Amino acid sequence: MNAVMTPRASDLTSSIRHQLFIDGQFVDAASGETLISVNPHDNSPIVAVAMAGHADIDRAVAAARRAFPRWSRMAAAERGRILLKVADLIEAHAEELARLESLDTGHPLRDSRRLDVPRTAACFRYFGGMADKFQGDTIPVEAGFLNYTLHEPVGIVGQVVPWNFPLMFTGWKMAPALAAGNCIVMKPAEITPLTSLRIAELMSIAGVPDGVVNIVPGLGAVAGQYIAEHPEIAKVSFTGSTATGRRIVNASAGNLKKVHLELGGKGPNIVFDDANLQAAVNGSAWAIFHNQGQACIAGSRLMLHERIADEFLDKFLPLARSIRLGNPLDEATEMGPLTSSQHRDRVLDYVGIAQAEGGQLLAGGQSPGGELAAGCYVEPTVVQAASFKDRVAQEEVFGPFVTVLTFKSDEEALQIANSTDYGLGSGLWTGGLQRAHKFARDLSAGMVWINSYKRVNPGSPFGGVGRSGYGREMGFEAMREYTNVKSVWVNVDAQIPAHFER
Repeated sequence: MNAVMTPRASDLTSSIRHQLFIDGQFVDAASGETLISVNPHDNSPIVAVAMAGHADIDRAVAAARRAFPRWSRMAAAERGRILLKVADLIEAHAEELARLESLDTGHPLRDSRRLDVPRTAACFRYFGGMADKFQGDTIPVEAGFLNYTLHEPVGIVGQVVPWNFPLMFTGWKMAPALAAGNCIVMKPAEITPLTSLRIAELMSIAGVPDGVVNIVPGLGAVAGQYIAEHPEIAKVSFTGSTATGRRIVNASAGNLKKVHLELGGKGPNIVFDDANLQAAVNGSAWAIFHNQGQACIAGSRLMLHERIADEFLDKFLPLARSIRLGNPLDEATEMGPLTSSQHRDRVLDYVGIAQAEGGQLLAGGQSPGGELAAGCYVEPTVVQAASFKDRVAQEEVFGPFVTVLTFKSDEEALQIANSTDYGLGSGLWTGGLQRAHKFARDLSAGMVWINSYKRVNPGSPFGGVGRSGYGREMGFEAMREYTNVKSVWVNVDAQIPAHFER
């Protein structure tokens, strides 16, 4: 059998787009500033990417303003047709996009191919189909009058995409905004902008008019802050940390723009003593170790009923230790590097924090050596916490780091699950129908998975409560996020109102 060759990073870089995309053109930043995009597998440079400043954001907003009348007044079916073409082009370039995403972020290629690219295409296809089906209402009012509602695009939308799933979040944010008739100024994370820029190019090929979509990589404190502040941007949609989300809200107050925040999480993943144990073990590993744990919805608090805790860990710990780390472009790799060396160091710091609080390290807790030593790798890490109040059970680590907690009763499980200020994803494994529905009702979370974890679909609302933010991606809820409702009254009988009649 021939060995599978791992593609070299250099094989993928010859056609990478690395400039800003404004008004249908790739252009340098006005300042000429760039930032090196780094391959997290070995910290080698990929390409120098233009970094947008205020002047570039102003230019992008001006382009969006010029494009808005044409795009917003285009027949909804025509906008939908263009978005469907974008989905087709993403699928036609699936292998290129998957490799580019893995190179830039560290996602294992098997996941980029199987999840990230198909989910991105599916999102454009879903909202392409919805564009001419998002309807207003007629309201039953008093006789002689017709009252109906219109859903109108908000205008120019600022979108800020995180570094953990840049390709997928580009689709999640763009597709509903465009289907509703808005124009976009998007800032991908400065360390992972490459697939967002390639998607912009494919959108132009699909027929999206110049100026409708503008991609402006840049520093969060510069480009992101200015997008939030900009007086001509009517809405900002941000995915990222809770601390940055607060700054976005403060910056947006100048023109009272609409704000949508998808922020951090500390997902409880609860395994009851009547669960299918092997399914729970496999699902719990997926919940935390997929994408190296760099997911806001990760099941990072593994809550085990005390009667099955030992048996569960006897299965879970060997599975965690067996996960194959390696070059994300290697077909055999199951877990790649974290996206940056700074983040790797932050995650490893939590091992010391856990031990200082009396926690026990059960697996991992370090970076691997050998050929992976130069990269941003962290072994799958399992920590038994001393208390559900410990920092590692309250703070978002955002890595392949799971905190184990135990409980005795349903009441205690619910108390622990709801003990953080976050409320994004949550999961439970049980054979009890009544318990499943009760916890689905009582968990403080925007999403609940029962006997599964991390399922998403373009038609299913995605978002959280509390410190996890507000507003929803996906589904009809996302279309509502990107429109304003106008109420129209018509005097059907054309009678002169009797008030103050002379």
